[in-house]
Amino acid sequence: GVGPSDASPDEGVVEDLPLIDEKAVEQLTEGLISHYLPDLQRSKSALQELTQNQVVLLETLEQEISKFKECNSILDINALFSEAKHYHNKLVNIRNEMMMLHEKTSKLKVSGINV
Repeated sequence: GVGPSDASPDEGVVEDLPLIDEKAVEQLTEGLISHYLPDLQRSKSALQELTQNQVVLLETLEQEISKFKECNSILDINALFSEAKHYHNKLVNIRNEMMMLHEKTSKLKVSGINV
């Protein structure tokens, strides 16, 4: 059979609730909002300031990174110039050797030796 323990625990609760006073709810809501709203607004402005500071920081970091990239490219250019100077010196030495060989062969031709 159906005993008293089988009844729903919520049964009869609706009837036990007092009538809700709309004005009281409105006043309680306003009180709750007025209690928490100033803190929330302060938090909001603090977060906005933090976000703006982060944007400035990111822009500054990007500028510094681009400076480092420029420095690296300058170092690369310097390395390229020193390498070019090295090869230029080699070419000058080869040209000097060729001129010296040309003079020697010219002298040999003048001496009557066919080269």
